[in-house]
Amino acid sequence: MKNSLKFYKDFPKEGIMFVDIIPLLQDKRLFAELTDRLGEAVTAPNVVAPEARGFLFAAPLLIAKPEVENLVPIRKSGKLPFAEGDLQAIDIEKEYGADHLYYRLSDIAAGKAEEGKIHLSIIDDVLATGGTAEGIVRSLHGRKILKEGVECEVVINEFIFLVELTELQGAQRLERIAPVKSLIKL
Repeated sequence: MKNSLKFYKDFPKEGIMFVDIIPLLQDKRLFAELTDRLGEAVTAPNVVAPEARGFLFAAPLLIAKPEVENLVPIRKSGKLPFAEGDLQAIDIEKEYGADHLYYRLSDIAAGKAEEGKIHLSIIDDVLATGGTAEGIVRSLHGRKILKEGVECEVVINEFIFLVELTELQGAQRLERIAPVKSLIKL
Protein backbone atom coordinates (compact mmCIF):
# COMPACT_ATOMS: atom_id res chain seq x y z
CA MET A 1 0.00 0.00 0.00
CA LYS A 2 2.81 2.39 0.88
CA ASN A 3 4.30 2.15 -2.61
CA SER A 4 0.97 3.16 -4.18
CA LEU A 5 0.86 6.58 -2.51
CA LYS A 6 1.68 9.72 -4.50
CA PHE A 7 3.22 12.91 -3.14
CA TYR A 8 2.77 16.52 -4.24
CA LYS A 9 5.17 19.17 -2.97
CA ASP A 10 3.77 22.59 -1.97
CA PHE A 11 0.10 21.58 -2.14
CA PRO A 12 -2.30 23.08 -1.07
CA LYS A 13 0.27 25.73 -0.16
CA GLU A 14 4.02 26.16 -0.05
CA GLY A 15 5.77 24.02 2.54
CA ILE A 16 3.14 21.27 2.60
CA MET A 17 3.90 17.80 1.20
CA PHE A 18 0.47 16.45 0.17
CA VAL A 19 -0.01 12.68 0.46
CA ASP A 20 -2.39 11.44 -2.22
CA ILE A 21 -4.23 8.29 -1.10
CA ILE A 22 -6.48 8.13 -4.19
CA PRO A 23 -4.30 5.42 -5.79
CA LEU A 24 -5.55 3.10 -3.01
CA LEU A 25 -9.01 3.48 -4.58
CA GLN A 26 -7.73 2.63 -8.05
CA ASP A 27 -6.69 -0.92 -7.23
CA LYS A 28 -9.48 -3.27 -6.14
CA ARG A 29 -7.08 -5.68 -4.39
CA LEU A 30 -5.39 -2.88 -2.43
CA PHE A 31 -8.71 -1.34 -1.46
CA ALA A 32 -10.00 -4.71 -0.20
CA GLU A 33 -6.82 -5.19 1.85
CA LEU A 34 -7.10 -1.67 3.21
CA THR A 35 -10.75 -2.18 4.18
CA ASP A 36 -9.85 -5.42 5.97
CA ARG A 37 -7.06 -3.73 7.90
CA LEU A 38 -9.32 -0.83 8.89
CA GLY A 39 -11.94 -3.34 10.01
CA GLU A 40 -9.38 -5.07 12.23
CA ALA A 41 -8.48 -1.75 13.85
CA VAL A 42 -12.05 -0.57 14.61
CA THR A 43 -13.45 -1.48 18.03
CA ALA A 44 -16.54 0.77 18.12
CA PRO A 45 -19.93 0.15 16.48
CA ASN A 46 -20.02 3.77 15.31
CA VAL A 47 -17.42 5.42 13.08
CA VAL A 48 -16.81 9.13 12.63
CA ALA A 49 -15.40 10.25 9.28
CA PRO A 50 -14.39 13.76 8.26
CA GLU A 51 -15.03 14.67 4.64
CA ALA A 52 -14.20 13.90 2.08
CA ARG A 53 -11.53 11.27 2.06
CA GLY A 54 -12.49 9.88 5.47
CA PHE A 55 -15.89 8.95 3.99
CA LEU A 56 -14.27 6.90 1.26
CA PHE A 57 -12.60 4.56 3.71
CA ALA A 58 -15.05 4.47 6.62
CA ALA A 59 -18.26 3.79 4.63
CA PRO A 60 -17.22 0.33 3.33
CA LEU A 61 -16.91 -0.84 6.95
CA LEU A 62 -20.71 -0.74 7.20
CA ILE A 63 -20.72 -3.76 4.89
CA ALA A 64 -17.29 -5.33 5.49
CA LYS A 65 -17.44 -5.39 9.30
CA PRO A 66 -20.84 -6.39 10.75
CA GLU A 67 -20.00 -4.82 14.13
CA VAL A 68 -19.90 -1.37 12.52
CA GLU A 69 -23.47 -0.09 12.45
CA ASN A 70 -23.34 3.68 11.99
CA LEU A 71 -21.35 6.33 10.14
CA VAL A 72 -21.27 9.88 11.54
CA PRO A 73 -20.21 12.29 8.79
CA ILE A 74 -18.19 15.38 9.65
CA ARG A 75 -18.79 17.98 6.94
CA LYS A 76 -17.76 21.44 5.83
CA SER A 77 -20.10 24.40 6.19
CA GLY A 78 -23.36 24.24 4.26
CA LYS A 79 -23.18 20.50 3.51
CA LEU A 80 -25.51 19.07 6.19
CA PRO A 81 -29.22 19.87 6.31
CA PHE A 82 -30.31 20.18 9.93
CA ALA A 83 -33.15 20.77 12.32
CA GLU A 84 -32.83 23.54 14.90
CA GLY A 85 -30.34 22.61 17.62
CA ASP A 86 -29.02 19.55 15.74
CA LEU A 87 -25.98 20.97 13.95
CA GLN A 88 -22.79 21.30 16.00
CA ALA A 89 -19.65 23.24 15.01
CA ILE A 90 -16.09 22.01 15.44
CA ASP A 91 -13.13 24.40 15.48
CA ILE A 92 -10.07 22.76 13.96
CA GLU A 93 -6.48 23.77 13.43
CA LYS A 94 -4.89 22.15 10.40
CA GLU A 95 -1.22 22.31 9.45
CA TYR A 96 -2.13 25.04 6.94
CA GLY A 97 -4.70 27.05 8.91
CA ALA A 98 -7.84 27.19 11.04
CA ASP A 99 -11.16 25.86 9.77
CA HIS A 100 -14.62 24.76 10.91
CA LEU A 101 -16.40 21.44 10.45
CA TYR A 102 -19.90 20.32 11.46
CA TYR A 103 -21.83 17.24 12.57
CA ARG A 104 -25.38 16.47 13.63
CA LEU A 105 -26.32 15.18 17.06
CA SER A 106 -29.02 13.09 15.38
CA ASP A 107 -26.34 11.18 13.41
CA ILE A 108 -24.69 10.15 16.67
CA ALA A 109 -28.04 9.28 18.26
CA ALA A 110 -28.78 7.02 15.28
CA GLY A 111 -25.85 4.82 16.34
CA LYS A 112 -25.57 1.95 18.73
CA ALA A 113 -25.39 2.67 22.45
CA GLU A 114 -24.29 0.21 25.12
CA GLU A 115 -24.76 0.71 28.85
CA GLY A 116 -25.38 4.45 28.50
CA LYS A 117 -22.38 5.03 26.24
CA ILE A 118 -22.02 5.65 22.52
CA HIS A 119 -18.58 4.40 21.47
CA LEU A 120 -16.95 6.02 18.44
CA SER A 121 -13.89 5.30 16.32
CA ILE A 122 -12.56 8.28 14.35
CA ILE A 123 -11.29 7.31 10.89
CA ASP A 124 -9.44 9.65 8.56
CA ASP A 125 -6.95 9.43 5.73
CA VAL A 126 -3.82 11.27 6.91
CA LEU A 127 -2.56 12.15 10.39
CA ALA A 128 -0.33 15.20 10.18
CA THR A 129 -0.41 17.54 13.19
CA GLY A 130 -3.57 15.99 14.64
CA GLY A 131 -5.48 19.29 14.67
CA THR A 132 -8.56 18.02 12.86
CA ALA A 133 -8.87 14.89 15.01
CA GLU A 134 -8.25 16.82 18.22
CA GLY A 135 -10.93 19.38 17.29
CA ILE A 136 -13.42 16.58 16.62
CA VAL A 137 -12.69 14.97 19.98
CA ARG A 138 -12.97 18.26 21.88
CA SER A 139 -16.49 18.58 20.51
CA LEU A 140 -17.56 14.93 20.88
CA HIS A 141 -15.83 13.25 23.83
CA GLY A 142 -18.00 13.27 26.93
CA ARG A 143 -20.92 14.94 25.12
CA LYS A 144 -24.33 13.78 26.29
CA ILE A 145 -26.61 12.52 23.51
CA LEU A 146 -30.30 11.81 24.01
CA LYS A 147 -31.08 8.41 22.48
CA GLU A 148 -34.59 7.00 22.82
CA GLY A 149 -35.20 9.08 25.94
CA VAL A 150 -31.95 8.02 27.61
CA GLU A 151 -28.95 10.31 28.00
CA CYS A 152 -25.82 8.56 26.68
CA GLU A 153 -22.22 9.70 26.96
CA VAL A 154 -19.98 9.79 23.86
CA VAL A 155 -16.71 7.86 24.27
CA ILE A 156 -13.85 7.89 21.75
CA ASN A 157 -12.33 4.40 21.46
CA GLU A 158 -9.52 5.22 19.06
CA PHE A 159 -8.22 7.20 16.13
CA ILE A 160 -7.51 5.26 12.94
CA PHE A 161 -5.53 6.71 10.04
CA LEU A 162 -4.46 5.31 6.70
CA VAL A 163 -1.23 7.30 6.76
CA GLU A 164 0.67 8.94 9.62
CA LEU A 165 3.33 11.59 8.96
CA THR A 166 5.48 10.76 11.99
CA GLU A 167 7.73 13.85 11.92
CA LEU A 168 4.73 16.10 12.62
CA GLN A 169 4.07 14.23 15.90
CA GLY A 170 0.29 14.21 15.60
CA ALA A 171 0.11 10.77 17.21
CA GLN A 172 1.79 12.05 20.39
CA ARG A 173 -0.76 14.85 20.54
CA LEU A 174 -3.69 12.42 20.19
CA GLU A 175 -2.39 9.53 22.34
CA ARG A 176 -3.25 11.60 25.43
CA ILE A 177 -6.90 11.23 24.39
CA ALA A 178 -7.20 7.73 22.90
CA PRO A 179 -5.04 5.12 21.14
CA VAL A 180 -3.80 6.00 17.64
CA LYS A 181 -3.70 3.27 15.00
CA SER A 182 -1.96 4.08 11.71
CA LEU A 183 -1.81 1.61 8.84
CA ILE A 184 1.12 3.30 7.08
CA LYS A 185 3.79 5.42 8.76
CA LEU A 186 5.89 7.86 6.75
